[in-house]
Amino acid sequence: MPDVSGASVRGLRQVAYFDCPGGGQVVVDGSIACIAHMKAPHGTSVVDVRDPASPRLLASLDVPPGTHSHKVRAANRLMLVNREGHGGDARKEAGGLLVFDLSDPSRPRELAFWRCGGLGVHRFTFDGRYAYISPELEGYVGNIVMILDLADPARPQEVGRWWMPGQWTGGGETPTWSGRQHRCHHPIRLGDRLYVSYWHGGFVILDIADMAKPRLVSGLDWSPPFITPTHTALPVPFPLQGRRVLLVADEDVAKLEPGPPSFLWLVDITDERRPTPFASFQVEGVDGEPQPEFTGCHQPSERVTGTEIPVAWFAHGLRIVDIARPHAPREVAHFLPPVPEGSTRVSSNDVCVDDRGLIYLIDRGRGLHVLERV
Repeated sequence: MPDVSGASVRGLRQVAYFDCPGGGQVVVDGSIACIAHMKAPHGTSVVDVRDPASPRLLASLDVPPGTHSHKVRAANRLMLVNREGHGGDARKEAGGLLVFDLSDPSRPRELAFWRCGGLGVHRFTFDGRYAYISPELEGYVGNIVMILDLADPARPQEVGRWWMPGQWTGGGETPTWSGRQHRCHHPIRLGDRLYVSYWHGGFVILDIADMAKPRLVSGLDWSPPFITPTHTALPVPFPLQGRRVLLVADEDVAKLEPGPPSFLWLVDITDERRPTPFASFQVEGVDGEPQPEFTGCHQPSERVTGTEIPVAWFAHGLRIVDIARPHAPREVAHFLPPVPEGSTRVSSNDVCVDDRGLIYLIDRGRGLHVLERV
């Protein structure tokens, strides 16, 4: 049994701990876990998890100074990683999206580097054919929405793009917000819709029945009055009590002013033209007192297989939130790991669930925990 001394655990069991540099994202495709790291020179680790109790490093990729590759997706033996300028010596010329062949996971082979301007690509999703990305492009303020076709993974092709009116300064538009506050964080596809978090611009729902011409269906922005930006807009792929529901996670960073940590919203999108917030979840014991950044909500698992939603909750670790009664979401399990070496507190940054139902939790500072529900 891996050492979990110092952890607070309810309803979960640790299967393994894999020591690695801090990560921004973890995804599992089959028996391969891909970990995207926060800081150079560490780029991406490829890990064999066929035996989940004994994760084994197969390959690691480095990145140049002034950049990071902190996001990763894998499907159909392809691995996509972002490249983004990062830190005080951020390199804008190095930004974009890299595509690797994972036919031999121990030897990832670069197929393409799709380059863009600005700081590069932030978060994105990938369905095995299309990548839904958030690039910075010349002539725009902040990241926009773009769809890339990877039918030929060695030659990614733009299919369509969308931006919030005001972002295209090169086309004469004028933003009504300050700096890069309204920018695409990442798009998530369900059917012919993209659900796109837009930072301090809230979220938007886009119709992509015609991928070449994404069309705005609706949007909702609650920042301000709420102080934290919108990180993820995740559609629940089945009805809850006859309603269609969107889970919206605000991220506990970039606060407009000092204040309490962020939380998870539930939004009714049965009438997608009028998204309506109707419930929320916050970790028990959190009050309205100001807290430092990286305390509250961050990221739910984007693979939704039931009503129990694993959520990476920064300093509060992993929270399993049951939304079976959507008006009254409740915590049914949690895992607060020990503070990792080199850190002053936990910073659970991302979580995913594999085909076996195992849960993978990556810390922003150090280490990956493999967990199972009990």
